Amino acid sequence: MLEIYGMQIAPELVTFIEDKALPGTGISPQTFWTGLGGLVNGMGPQNRALLAKRTELQDKIDGWHQSRQGQPHDAVAYEAFLREIGYIAAESPSFEIETTNVDPEIANLAGPQLVVPITNARFALNAANARWGSLYDALYGTDAIGDLPRTRSFDQARGDRVIAWGRVFLDETFALTEGSWEDVTGLSIVDGALVPALAEATQFAGYVGTAEQPSRVVLKNNGLHVILEIDAQGDIGSGDAAGINDITLEAALSTIMDCEDSVATVDAADKVLAYSNWLGLMQGNLSAEVAKDGGSFTRVLNDDLAYTTAAGESAVLKGRSLLLVRNVGHLMTNPAVLDSEGREAGEGLLDAMITVLIAMHDLQVEGGNSVHGSVYVVKPKMHGPDEVAFAAQIFDHVEDVLGLPRNTVKIGIMDEERRTSVNLAACIHAAKSRVAFINTGFLDRTGDEIHTAMEAGPMLRKGDMKSTPWINAYEARNVDIGLACGLSGRAQIGKGMWAMPDRMGEMLTAKVTHPQAGASCAWVPSPTAAVLHATHYHQVDVWAVQEGLRAKGARATLGELLTLPLLTGQPLDAADIMAEVENNAQGILGYVVRWIDQGIGCSKVPDIHDIGLMEDRATCRISSQALANWLHHCVVQETDVMAAMQKMAAVVDDQNASDAAYVPMSPGFDGLAFQAACDLVFKGRVQPSGYTEPVLHARRLEKKASV
Repeated sequence: MLEIYGMQIAPELVTFIEDKALPGTGISPQTFWTGLGGLVNGMGPQNRALLAKRTELQDKIDGWHQSRQGQPHDAVAYEAFLREIGYIAAESPSFEIETTNVDPEIANLAGPQLVVPITNARFALNAANARWGSLYDALYGTDAIGDLPRTRSFDQARGDRVIAWGRVFLDETFALTEGSWEDVTGLSIVDGALVPALAEATQFAGYVGTAEQPSRVVLKNNGLHVILEIDAQGDIGSGDAAGINDITLEAALSTIMDCEDSVATVDAADKVLAYSNWLGLMQGNLSAEVAKDGGSFTRVLNDDLAYTTAAGESAVLKGRSLLLVRNVGHLMTNPAVLDSEGREAGEGLLDAMITVLIAMHDLQVEGGNSVHGSVYVVKPKMHGPDEVAFAAQIFDHVEDVLGLPRNTVKIGIMDEERRTSVNLAACIHAAKSRVAFINTGFLDRTGDEIHTAMEAGPMLRKGDMKSTPWINAYEARNVDIGLACGLSGRAQIGKGMWAMPDRMGEMLTAKVTHPQAGASCAWVPSPTAAVLHATHYHQVDVWAVQEGLRAKGARATLGELLTLPLLTGQPLDAADIMAEVENNAQGILGYVVRWIDQGIGCSKVPDIHDIGLMEDRATCRISSQALANWLHHCVVQETDVMAAMQKMAAVVDDQNASDAAYVPMSPGFDGLAFQAACDLVFKGRVQPSGYTEPVLHARRLEKKASV
């Protein structure tokens, strides 16, 4: 470790900062390290005090429930108690946020949002380039049209079905003055208008090529662009009367480059990898070698798209998704930096200083990520308004050190912790000049729901949580409070992930509910899913929905949000109990074994029924807390849970048999991955807020040290 301005810093981090991140920013090493020291040493005590407050409140809530064991839950007394101890903060006066210089993808457009692990350069590039995607590819290669392709060679019959689906989409989205898109035999532009004529002429945005023979026709609906690709020589185009070879959709308007839940960054080497990829994105030079079909190619960031407008002027469409970066929360520390007393520095403090420094490379060029000179930082796992205010103070400090105008950094508030949900308006108020994003995250939020009320009694099964009063109130209040605080037109209101990347047919049916709920963005697991989900934002005018919801006012009460999801009155037989235990055990093990042994923070993990699910620490948190709760209340015994863990370890081993890098957990059950999974369950009740990070980081460091 190197001694620098009252800190001890890993040499690889020093080299990265001084040789790669700082050059081109105008910030000297002395300025940077002094500023980082101010964060680590100056604000570290406040960070630790906020974490201590979490523990203090949790202890009081545990005591309240313990003192009332055997009594019916008194909702009125419970809410009064939470107010008395300060868990529920005083309500803020009516206000609207004051965020300025917000990019249109955040303020004025509604569409899909990707979340991608920043440590995987190929995934990061795929996501950044997912601003545009092929509708025909998304339909042809998934079950979106009812089944999967049966052969790798082109199937014209399937291509015809894709064309038919696309024609229905065009008829419903860009109706013609006469007839159907099925009848179109050619496209041209005459006097600035598309021929054949659109019922809404303003939906024609422009073209590429010549007016007589355009190679691309650009349409626009609900703020989103759609490009008709004209090439009669392509596979699908050869069977298309109009020569439309594809329909390209504007899809992932924004992408969260994730330094948190979907990565495994436990030391300086891991953090440098994450920061290096973020630097490549901000400098525009990130690349990755991709092997495909026996060959390879280099993937880079897409260029912008030039076209001629309907008025005959030159114009450009952004070729890449607007990038946000998710820092870690206030809890975790990292050994990459030690403070003046030899303690690991708060990882969120490191992320704040370094990710914003790196973003300065984008701020200094025109036409980069942000056209309004803003940096978008999503801040997760904050508990209540004091912690949001602390995040704002952190970025005040960062801006002052780096010489950035106040409120350059915009904050995304993840509404995924219970104390944030019950105080959402106050949380938004605490960062009212920075807020650019709020969202709901069912999995983390449910994990915290279970942990906070751990002593109240046994909780419902995981799958039953989705129909409870608290979750319905949570989803409705997030939108309603966001609208009341003036987020519409200034900030995103988001909804959570579709976790089944292979079930696109189901997603097309189900996920339209997110824009219908007033969400201006919702998470999807892949660029393909982003394309398909984009069709929902053509079906639904989110801004009209938001206006209607704002006029109606609040749809759910705080009391409904505080309703405890207890198992009371819903007895389960032994078979039901063990099925739930094994389901949770299998999910935990399938995720943790890759996290510990291979450092994979997010992946498609087969569930107990071999359905691939996108798993990250949030899914692991809810499963481990669910088992910890049932163990604590003797719904199931420790011996039965251990038997289930061992049984499911063998199942997970079989599911990963084709992975040459995989280390089986059975029959010894003595590896670090199995031990970590058991720690999450059997020690889950005492983990801070039920988080998985402390266990996973400790075991991963142990694994890395053993190699």
